[in-house]
Amino acid sequence: MRLVVFFDLPIETAAQRKEYRLFRKYLLRNGYLMIQESVYSKLAIDGKMANTLIQRLAQNRPPEGLVQVLQVTEKQYASMVSIVGDAPDDGTVVNTDTLVVL
Repeated sequence: MRLVVFFDLPIETAAQRKEYRLFRKYLLRNGYLMIQESVYSKLAIDGKMANTLIQRLAQNRPPEGLVQVLQVTEKQYASMVSIVGDAPDDGTVVNTDTLVVL
């Protein structure tokens, strides 16, 4: 099972920005991986662990804003499709000259 956390937090004041940073650091310290900005995921072994993680998120959520959690199976998560646009051409030539062999 996988938990996907979506959040939309206000960052207009210094206090709100601090709450945003603290919540993001909480996610990273507790093993959540960033999928994209304001979207994080974490693997949960079973439903009991997922419920515990959701309770901890609720305890550590910022006082303002929206935090949502979606539970999906690992099979559903693995079927996620990523659509990525072309990288901008900045004139850099990509080659193997900087390859480091360990």
